[in-house]
Amino acid sequence: MNDALVIIPTYDERDNLDMIVSRTLASGAAVDVLVVDDGSPDGTGDLADSWAAREPRVHVMHRTEKAGLGAAYLAGFAWGLERGYDAIVEMDADGSHHPEDLPRLLGLLADDDLVLGSRWVPGGEVENWPLRRELLSRGGSWYTRGALGIRVADTTGGFRAFRASALRRIDLDAVESRGYCFQVDLLWRALQAGLRVVETPITFTERVHGASKMSGSIVRESLTKVTLWGLRRRGRALVELVVRHRRLPSVRATSHRVGPVVRHAQAR
Repeated sequence: MNDALVIIPTYDERDNLDMIVSRTLASGAAVDVLVVDDGSPDGTGDLADSWAAREPRVHVMHRTEKAGLGAAYLAGFAWGLERGYDAIVEMDADGSHHPEDLPRLLGLLADDDLVLGSRWVPGGEVENWPLRRELLSRGGSWYTRGALGIRVADTTGGFRAFRASALRRIDLDAVESRGYCFQVDLLWRALQAGLRVVETPITFTERVHGASKMSGSIVRESLTKVTLWGLRRRGRALVELVVRHRRLPSVRATSHRVGPVVRHAQAR
């Protein structure tokens, strides 16, 4: 068993699975792979099983229904924590996240609890995205920063590496979101738990095979939940100010920083 586990949730990703698993295993990072398949009707789960049968670094979790991205990750977290991995990584199945960045993300865990692969810090970029999609993502992060009082540039990104010890400090049972808003929910709880968070630039490449799972209903769900969390936060802050005569900090001042642009060999 390696020290780090890469969790790859899948639903109808048969055309992408060979590519993402082979690139992950060849990335130079000492990682195992857990494919969490939500009962894909296209045979993704069977293909994952064939990988696991011939490659001891690959494991498969079969779930009977499409229960959402967050639910898949929470199940994967529990699997990895039970088996004693030191680091756990979230990564998309469609090639949007580059497995070749894994050594850098995992290396930053030497000094930090949570490493965010960020599209919106200096050096980060997106490839093959329409302007509308980029504006939607940037606008969502801007709105989340304002509503929750956090300074993270890319609040919705899904390429993340956690120290297992830090992940245990988050009350995962209390995470409310099971869909795509899960990423914001988990980040918000990580910052509230006092985790040291660093953003490091990545290139995000739009998928070549298959259809994006993003939809208008997902965007509306995220906006609604972030708004409610923001109102809840402001309510607590008002109580603290009126009753206890003190301000309620949203996150610690030292909880977040931006990491190096590694390809330019900048020092931290």
